Amino acid sequence: MSPAPVIIAVDGRSGAGKTTLAVELAARLRAHHKVSLFHLENIYPGWDGLAAGVERYVSTVLTPLSRGEAATWTSWDWENHYDGEARVTLPAEIVIVEGVGAAAEAARPMLDAVVWAESPDDVRRTRALDRDGATYEPYWDQWAAQEEEWLGLDDVPGNADLRVQNLADGSAPTDLLHLLPCLPALAPVLAPELSARRGLRLHAERLDALPDAPALFQSLYGTSPNAVWLDSSNAGAAAAAAGQEEGTEPEARTAAERSRFSIMADDAGTFGQFVTHRAGISLVSTGSATAKVPGPFFRWLDTVWGRRAVRTPDGYPGEFTLGWLGCLGYELKRETGGSDLSAPTPDAALIFAGRAVVLDHAGGAAWLLALEASDAGEWLARARAAVEAAGSGAPAAILGPAPETGGSTDVMLAAPPAFRSRDTGAEYREKITAAQHQIAQGNTYEVCLTTTLEARVPEHALDPWTTYLALRRRNPAPFASYLRLGNLAVASTSPERFLKIASDGGMRAEPIKGTRRRAADPQEDRLLREDLAASLKDRAENIMIVDLLRNDLSHFAEPGSVTVSRLCAIESYATVHQMVSTIDARLLPGAPRAEAVAACFPAGSMTGAPKISTMAILDRLEAGPRGLYSGAIGYFSLNAAADLAVAIRTLVVSAEGDGTAELSLGVGGAITSDSVPDDEYEEIRTKAYGVLSTLGSVFPGD
Repeated sequence: MSPAPVIIAVDGRSGAGKTTLAVELAARLRAHHKVSLFHLENIYPGWDGLAAGVERYVSTVLTPLSRGEAATWTSWDWENHYDGEARVTLPAEIVIVEGVGAAAEAARPMLDAVVWAESPDDVRRTRALDRDGATYEPYWDQWAAQEEEWLGLDDVPGNADLRVQNLADGSAPTDLLHLLPCLPALAPVLAPELSARRGLRLHAERLDALPDAPALFQSLYGTSPNAVWLDSSNAGAAAAAAGQEEGTEPEARTAAERSRFSIMADDAGTFGQFVTHRAGISLVSTGSATAKVPGPFFRWLDTVWGRRAVRTPDGYPGEFTLGWLGCLGYELKRETGGSDLSAPTPDAALIFAGRAVVLDHAGGAAWLLALEASDAGEWLARARAAVEAAGSGAPAAILGPAPETGGSTDVMLAAPPAFRSRDTGAEYREKITAAQHQIAQGNTYEVCLTTTLEARVPEHALDPWTTYLALRRRNPAPFASYLRLGNLAVASTSPERFLKIASDGGMRAEPIKGTRRRAADPQEDRLLREDLAASLKDRAENIMIVDLLRNDLSHFAEPGSVTVSRLCAIESYATVHQMVSTIDARLLPGAPRAEAVAACFPAGSMTGAPKISTMAILDRLEAGPRGLYSGAIGYFSLNAAADLAVAIRTLVVSAEGDGTAELSLGVGGAITSDSVPDDEYEEIRTKAYGVLSTLGSVFPGD
């Protein structure tokens, strides 16, 4: 008896190209493995024999093979319409079974992976009849009816681990091979394929140009379904502040460091992938295939990130060396000590970028990064041309349709969105009082109480790209970002870093607690800044979060390495003054980086302290999910670095599929025992102003 093999079923309706797909998949896997292949068409007992054929397959083929035994089975003689000769299928390291019913309910307990192949109905019929000619044509409807009856009772597509749109262009086997190692059941046996995938070489090319960033993004990624721009939109102001000859403030230098790089990428090309996670299931897509990977998000993240897969190129000043970019939602707290709530938006959405443009604002250069692949040269040539054109005022025919970058800072809409709030002013003030009661009872020290503003608009009425450009002009920020991820668009002007992990293991968190509005009059503006700096209440809020983050970082930090390098510094942005602190640490050698991120998630500045008990209080008070708000936006790089911002000052646009879009804006503030409800309510109105005023909207109730 041989060891039990890994069994992969390739199922789908007739004409979906299962046979060709399975044969090609087997051929490629044979580079590293012994592979057996079984076709169900050899065992069906006639044109009305789907159900009986599946029964024969399960009992005489699959059952012995799953035990590592040879399968002896009776073939069907299609010419004489009767049982044919006895045949034997030997077990191997990998067994591929293909055909209609290969992943039937009775078979699934013995399968390690189910692949469901899909094709349009007209393509399937043409493909099947081209292969089997006139023999099949009289029986097409009869067989199709059996498929309908079977699938009506057995949801094989819904139980598939991988689904592939088999376009018959040769891409499906490659896409499947990229995703098969993602499945936990297959990862051990497909270690050679996974190692080849990780043996990556990075090309880095410097261009001495700093192009117009919006024009460049629109040129390269304007039509990409999934694209990310991590945009240090305040780079010019931060650099100017840090470059003052005398009296340069430490916070100005820190802001300049945070604002040095911008990153643009999509999920196109050889290595591109797109993942969304919801409630314990990650859907990972590449090309025509999508894999369903069960398990917690941070466990999945640990399998794809945290080990150095590429070296940082010589002379390249950045930390990002390609990898995953996107957003994590607040409801991932279910994996870090919080309760399990569902949100209308994904718990995480990320692209894997095998090529990207990095703008070095301090160095005055654009870097083109690409993993070595057959399509890398073509992309590099296109990216060079786009950088040159975006820096030369090239015509729209070269750059693509980019909105104007000057003029009004507002979005011109036929009618401003009418936002509604989860809480009225009175309800929010009552929740502040309830939070203070929890503090008085000793259940928490500080509660970051939030609410959500929402609006429904016609999908065509608001363009997320144009909206983001207006937001970045009105409120530039070091961690601004624009994300287009399927039916989700994110326009963020976040000033707050959640967590940075450098390639060498350095860790940094920079929480913000304490806000004042900006004033047009310089003297009034200075007084507001000084008022924030002197506020004992705001300092207390900030210091409590600093203590919380010192604890979060310490879980995976070298003992004694956690330090506070800045405490309650004041930073000024276009619409607000903020109180910011910096906590540094050094990651323990060999510590799992995804778990280090999870230990800090969600950001303590968005929960309060202590974190876990306060999150439970917030669930009761807020009575609804936060979604992306309070989560994180940023990257996980192939050199094991990460840099994530807190998702605040962030407009989320979700296309609903019915011609409308849902707009969502979260706002909140820290509540302590001496908070004044009216002041706290005014603070959330101040925080919402930048986004609402850009859209021409007002705070609900105004």
